[in-house]
Amino acid sequence: MLQYNKELKENSRSLRNNMTDAERLLWSKIRNRQINNYRFIRQKIIGNYIVDFYCPKSCLIIELDGGQHYTDDGKRKDEVRDKFLVGL
Repeated sequence: MLQYNKELKENSRSLRNNMTDAERLLWSKIRNRQINNYRFIRQKIIGNYIVDFYCPKSCLIIELDGGQHYTDDGKRKDEVRDKFLVGL
């Protein structure tokens, strides 16, 4: 079972209720097991991170990054996040 930071639950819920247009579009294509009966979860907390979409069966994480991820600081944070997630 994946460990998660319980303090992020409210933030995760808020992100689910306020998805971006790109997230909404992707969710419409992958929800309800539309792809080979694979289940996806929105705004899943993994460790100290909230990933956009997670498929438990395949251990697949999908991140749709916006403009804040293209700054130097955003890139550094993404690198740390990616190393953590790949290490799982």
